Amino acid sequence: MVGRPQQRVTLDDVARLAGVTKGTVSKVLNERSDVAADTRARVFAAVDELGYRPPSSQWNLPRARTLAAVFDALDSPYITHVLQGILAAATAADTSLLVRLAPDRAVRGTRAAARAWVAEQQAAGVVGIVGLTLGTPGALLEAAADAGIPCVMVDPVDLDDPDVVSVGSTNWAGGRTATEHLLALGHRRIAWVGGPETSAAARERFHGYRAALDSAGVDLEPGLVRHGPFSVDTGRACGHELLSAPHPPTAVITGDDEIAVGVLGAARALDVPVPGRLSVVGFDDTPQAAWTTPPLTSVHQPLRGMGRVAVETVLAMAAGTAPASRYVQLATSLVVRESTAPAPDA
Repeated sequence: MVGRPQQRVTLDDVARLAGVTKGTVSKVLNERSDVAADTRARVFAAVDELGYRPPSSQWNLPRARTLAAVFDALDSPYITHVLQGILAAATAADTSLLVRLAPDRAVRGTRAAARAWVAEQQAAGVVGIVGLTLGTPGALLEAAADAGIPCVMVDPVDLDDPDVVSVGSTNWAGGRTATEHLLALGHRRIAWVGGPETSAAARERFHGYRAALDSAGVDLEPGLVRHGPFSVDTGRACGHELLSAPHPPTAVITGDDEIAVGVLGAARALDVPVPGRLSVVGFDDTPQAAWTTPPLTSVHQPLRGMGRVAVETVLAMAAGTAPASRYVQLATSLVVRESTAPAPDA
């Protein structure tokens, strides 16, 4: 006896199992923001349990080769400059580019949500994914690997998986070079205001700072070290703490230019002249480094180059070529401007 063909799972089936309307399911799968997190989680769980997939007509249309650039927020010059490199490289390779916000953190850690999101990218013709400073990407990377879509991460955050292919810069060397510059100017009380401790790039920059101090015979003072998000607010808050202390630093190295802008703001609020009493060094050398008052000494990262290499690497992987290295590093260099000067007591 020939069995009856298995019926395709529909949106109605997903809605019924999740206890929501068909419209709500559609909103969740189209990443609309007007759905509560717990409702989204229920929908994704139902998608996973039922094995729902879009109709075949949505999967089998011939499409041009496409890459997806994925990030948590488009809120910094760093991201926009890496994206410029990604766009230029994709255009040169005759490849379409989708610029996407990652799924909400509350649900993207679940396997069902990650698989549903990756399935949508696959349906759009995506052959590779480039993630920019993407937090908690583990489930997405696993789902992409299961679907055969290669991923390359640019400056990965809170990710220590050695199998993930990533592109960054020589962060350790950059941190060391910035510190050596200040040491040569006679500074010995050199503070560090870095990015989050979960960030591999931030940790490498800090280790470079510490290595330069050790090499110069300068003790690392724990009271001069701060960590926090890459943001102006971090620099402002930490700068105020450091500069209000009984024995403030004569120099501050920061994890990025955003933090450095905040430190400059704190110094201005406390009437601490820069570079007269305080030298400040940033990291990234984004355009704003030349616009601050005074112009900011900063470690230059080839941000557009990092985007270009990420695209070239993920396209090669999509074509079946294994990367020569799991971690590609582009060289940094120090751009000296007016925010650094000899230590006031040198």
